[in-house]
Amino acid sequence: MDDDAHAHPDATEDGAAGRLGELADRAGKWLALSAAAPARHTGAVVADRFDRIAWHDTYEQSAALRELAGELGERHAYTADLLTDVFLAAYKAAPRLRQPAEMEHSRLVNHRVVAALLESPDFAELHRETAGDPYAAALAVLAQGTALRRMLDDARDARARDERAGRARRDAGDAATAVAEALRQASDEADEDGTVPGPAAHAVRQAVEAAEAAARRADDESGQALAPAAPGVRAAARQAVARSAAAVREEAALMRAWGVGSGELERMPFDERARLAERLRTGRLAEWAELIGRFRQMADGERARKVENATGELIGVTLGDDLSRVVPSELANLGLPGLRAVFAARYAAKELMLYDSQGEQATGRGAVIACVDTSHSMYEAGPGGITREAWAKACALALLDQARHAGRDFVGIVFSAADKLRVFRFPADRPADLGRTLDFAETFLGGGTSYQRPLTAAGELLEEEFNAAARTRGDIVMLTDDDCGVTEEWMRGWNDAKRRLGFRVFGVGIGSPRVAAAGSVLEALCDNLRSVEDFTDVHAAADLFRVI
Repeated sequence: MDDDAHAHPDATEDGAAGRLGELADRAGKWLALSAAAPARHTGAVVADRFDRIAWHDTYEQSAALRELAGELGERHAYTADLLTDVFLAAYKAAPRLRQPAEMEHSRLVNHRVVAALLESPDFAELHRETAGDPYAAALAVLAQGTALRRMLDDARDARARDERAGRARRDAGDAATAVAEALRQASDEADEDGTVPGPAAHAVRQAVEAAEAAARRADDESGQALAPAAPGVRAAARQAVARSAAAVREEAALMRAWGVGSGELERMPFDERARLAERLRTGRLAEWAELIGRFRQMADGERARKVENATGELIGVTLGDDLSRVVPSELANLGLPGLRAVFAARYAAKELMLYDSQGEQATGRGAVIACVDTSHSMYEAGPGGITREAWAKACALALLDQARHAGRDFVGIVFSAADKLRVFRFPADRPADLGRTLDFAETFLGGGTSYQRPLTAAGELLEEEFNAAARTRGDIVMLTDDDCGVTEEWMRGWNDAKRRLGFRVFGVGIGSPRVAAAGSVLEALCDNLRSVEDFTDVHAAADLFRVI
């Protein structure tokens, strides 16, 4: 028997019975590991269900996001989770990353990418534009698409290490579960005194050894997986955040230039906002954004300088019956009963002493009408590559703002030859429809130039306003680069209409001094005329915004 045992030493050891308590002590560590294995997360950014609803709604509405997810998913795993994290980092007011130990190993690359984005110097600037705005956050994700591809490519080896570590960690968990199962079986087979039969005791010992080996492998793999990210990830993240910050900032500036406020954007459906952004980013509208923004800024400044019904600079004393300008010595007469009759007589005769002043006053009360020439020559560009059309349309859009601020109707008349004319009406009692505003800005008719057709249309509109609301004193602004004749008969009718309706006509000769020269037709038509040759200068029209 002893010889047999010496011949097979392992058999005796493996087959030896054991005490249940000793086996339980040896397996205790693995029992705890099996029972307390923490749930690991697939998302790097801590988020609640409302944040995730915002992401899912945005993702469903954005074909571009779905296309990016599909493209990245063809080459890399877990990219849907990565895009979710990048969105949430931009969208949440105070984004917070989980600890790496809380993450599934397969998502550690996502964690490193998002951490690199959050650590980028430009992230704070980007976050100011995107926090709480799902559309802007989605735009940030899309702007980072190219960099995300590069970062995922650079981190391919790191992803493989992470996945090996994840498999090793799962194997360790399975081994711990096997220990628990072996100990349960040993407990079932133990005698009343706690003695476990040899095979069952051997199974426990074997399971513990396997668990220890699996744990060592998991530790080794985890150590490699937690190594620093690929060198290119941080550099690519900095470039990605800088690029997305620029994209979001430019779109926000573009919207502001066109008068689209943040409140209006937040109420706008995602797809409508996306179409609007695309429309503003492409074609001529994008080229005009900066000029329109400068016009709006200038007009805001002129409105701030202007005080409605201001008396202006005092230059002396005059006679009249304006009680708001009576000098104090005249008012003193009202305090003496014997002089009140004298005051009344002088008031009736308009002989009260009044302060005299000079200064600009805004007298318009009827509609503001901008007549914009869109003949072929308006395509011609001036300094800075700005076209005559761009300057005229930017000025007209600023006049639209001016009318809105004053509670006045605005009408945009786009004209060229006598048979080409389009009218865009913006009543003061309704919000200015952005789509119609863009249609007005984009409309270009081509052809020659006719003064009579647009001015006749403008006069008829003011006549209609007078008949409907008894409003007079409208303002017409003629923006053109061409000179053309009018008939004497038409001119007589035009002057009659001006006297009857009390409207004013302002003229702007754009890029063509002769149009606004002395003796020109435009000079004969207008009460106020100027010429613009430098299309980068918006202040040439500043006085319009003080008196209209």
